[in-house]
Amino acid sequence: MKAFTFPIGLCAVLCSSLLLSSCQSSDATSQAPQAPQAVSPQENQKTPKVMTPDWGIAATLTAMGYPPVAMGDKPFYREWVGKPLIPDMTLDVGTRYQPNPEMFSQLDLDLVIDNAFYAHLRPMYGDLPIHSIELTSPNKIAKWEDFIEPTLELGRSINKPQAAQDYLDTSKKQIIQAGQNFHARYPHIKKLAVVQFADTNNLRMFSYNSLFQPALETMGLQLVALAEGNEWGFTPIMLGDLAQLDEDTCLVVVEPLSDLLKLELENSLVWQRLGYSFDQQHKSAGEGRCVTLLPATWNNSGVASMNVLAERLTNVTFVGNTDL
Repeated sequence: MKAFTFPIGLCAVLCSSLLLSSCQSSDATSQAPQAPQAVSPQENQKTPKVMTPDWGIAATLTAMGYPPVAMGDKPFYREWVGKPLIPDMTLDVGTRYQPNPEMFSQLDLDLVIDNAFYAHLRPMYGDLPIHSIELTSPNKIAKWEDFIEPTLELGRSINKPQAAQDYLDTSKKQIIQAGQNFHARYPHIKKLAVVQFADTNNLRMFSYNSLFQPALETMGLQLVALAEGNEWGFTPIMLGDLAQLDEDTCLVVVEPLSDLLKLELENSLVWQRLGYSFDQQHKSAGEGRCVTLLPATWNNSGVASMNVLAERLTNVTFVGNTDL
């Protein structure tokens, strides 16, 4: 019997030692427990299935990571807004101003988010909750701060307030960085006038109440406009009005600009007299007034449009005299 006593006793001692070691190891790893991240009750709620007729709201929701399940004029969004890209899963319900009621009735939705421009559509939504959010500035001179609360409100509408705040923080850093990149590339360009052509003689000039103002200001640039803007942030001007711009102001022409219209401009005596040309030969010669073509950038998408504008400005090529 004694032959078995020693191993049993040794085994008992070893087991006790292992258990104690295990307990000590467990205590060591739990000495500094990770504090759980505070999550607002709203963040834990279900993300609603959203339909919006508005491009700006669709763009902002998508940029925040929560695209709508349906929107208006999706095919034309690609041409006029472009970024952020709307996912294929987002359905097109027809034109923004008059969606297809039959298509809309087949959607499984929790919420509609619109703005005052689409108020006439609200009877079509039946009992669905409607949140109206304006992604524009109410002031004559728009500021970055004007777009903070509407963006946060959009986040609250989909139960994702932190996602909206994160998006605002990230966006401002990106726009500031884009400004630094722009200045490194074109150190002498400080002032920009932004226009869009309707035809050879009629233009929209974006004014200080447009989102171009806070975007350029955040980039460290100055927007130049000839008059106060309307509720959409622009004022109609004639081609000859561009003569009022100072020599140190570069002209930014927002696309789309058809090849035919571009050719008509190049042949226009007024355009030639103004000293502008899109001809790349001016790039090397440094001749003519400073001008560039900017890919289509929507003026009514709040911070989402500012992000796109900043990114595209860092990539475009200015022709003419850039040593202002």
